[in-house]
Amino acid sequence: MLTPIVDDDGAPFWEYAARGELRIQACARQDCGELRFPPRPCCPHCQSFESEWRRMSGKGRIWSYVVPHPPLLPDYAEQAPYGVIVVELAEAPRIRLVGNLVSGPGAPLNSVPAERLRIGAKVQVVFGDGGHGGDGGDGTGLPLPQWVLERP
Repeated sequence: MLTPIVDDDGAPFWEYAARGELRIQACARQDCGELRFPPRPCCPHCQSFESEWRRMSGKGRIWSYVVPHPPLLPDYAEQAPYGVIVVELAEAPRIRLVGNLVSGPGAPLNSVPAERLRIGAKVQVVFGDGGHGGDGGDGTGLPLPQWVLERP
């Protein structure tokens, strides 16, 4: 499976994910506070280099989706078809994260039938056991944010 690339700006995202927390980088300048994703060193709104990581509820809605079918990379082809979704975060509608819709933490990518995917469906973040995320540098997989339907 493909492994996310962890850089200095994004490392805190993965550290919080390992604790089961979804946090988004925000400008720490008092008169700004803009949330930003992907993480980067400078606020695109006010150009401040001050930042903090704010905990999100992990709730959102499906903004868009795709259902991949073979031909795919071999590890993915074995699980196809499966849902790849773009999630709009509830408390930050301009922030959208890409992930898989699964039936529960660590479930296979194809654990939710493609016909269950609906634009606007409410979802909640869960964190996989790293089985789909590759190596976090210490021999363990990264805990990828995945999504479950609020109403299964």
